Amino acid sequence: MSSTNPVSSTTGKQSAPNRRLRDTLVLLGLFGLVLAGLIGLAAATGWEETRAQLAKLTAAQFGVLLALSLVNYVFRGLRWHIFARKLGLPTGLVQDLRHFLGGFAMSVTPGRVGELVRMRWLKRETGWAFERTAPLVLVDRASDLSAMALILGLALAFSTTGIAGGLPVTVLALIAAFTATRPRLLGWLATMGHKVTGRFARLWARVRRASLSLAAFTSPTLMAIAALIGVVGWIAEGYAFHLLLMWMGADIGLAKAVAIFVFSTLAGGLTGAPGGVGGAEAAMIALLAMEGVPLEVSLPATAIIRVTTLWFAIGIGLLVFPIAERCSLRHHHGLEND
Repeated sequence: MSSTNPVSSTTGKQSAPNRRLRDTLVLLGLFGLVLAGLIGLAAATGWEETRAQLAKLTAAQFGVLLALSLVNYVFRGLRWHIFARKLGLPTGLVQDLRHFLGGFAMSVTPGRVGELVRMRWLKRETGWAFERTAPLVLVDRASDLSAMALILGLALAFSTTGIAGGLPVTVLALIAAFTATRPRLLGWLATMGHKVTGRFARLWARVRRASLSLAAFTSPTLMAIAALIGVVGWIAEGYAFHLLLMWMGADIGLAKAVAIFVFSTLAGGLTGAPGGVGGAEAAMIALLAMEGVPLEVSLPATAIIRVTTLWFAIGIGLLVFPIAERCSLRHHHGLEND
């Protein structure tokens, strides 16, 4: 016979809205900081020049940028579905897309740990424990890293000039992707982590158990398909950046534009800042300046591409998040009643 603790139940009901309010405030705060920084830089270079560059964009062009970002989200969502099926999760395409897109709402949490909300939804809807679904998150992130590293390497190869730090970032991304998809290596790292720290035994044990499930993703064919999907998705956004620069009169070439976009995104992620906010923008503006793009063009270009990629994704996530939350709770109650 089970019993319910009314105090813990009430606390749980209160904590969920509090967490949502906190995440919303963090999101708004980050957006405000980035906006303030960009406005400050724009003011330093002159409002008239920046406003003139923004005025060059039409609504149709803005729509094209958003459409190319959607290509990225849809392709990566399909990859998430392929990985979920390979892992053996009893979820459908619509369900997986709902989880994937809804997780974008948490993209600007520190280290993107908020995206683990997808694992919470899966636990509610399928009953699978976190350590059983953790490999899905790991392999998805690793696929992004490997795809972006491949794009960066190819873009640098085809561009007339290189990017300072481009090679080290490419190598680091590939190493991280390789480590996250090697079951034995990840298990060994968990064992060593426990020996070195002497603490968090339960956490290290979960990492070891999660690493065993990674064996489902060791197929070369599967990873090649995943890499291709990721490359198509991220190139779509890199191409959007190329179009934007051309429309603003700063055509630096497709290869260089894609290289700068991907490098800045990776560099922003390496800073550990939520959503790479701050680091990605700084890298993008600096690299454009090295290509001779004036500040009155690089500033609005950076602001627009971040709005149509990162912040557009967050907007979609915020729309899908409550739907995913309601659906997961409904599934959870259904499992409890069975």
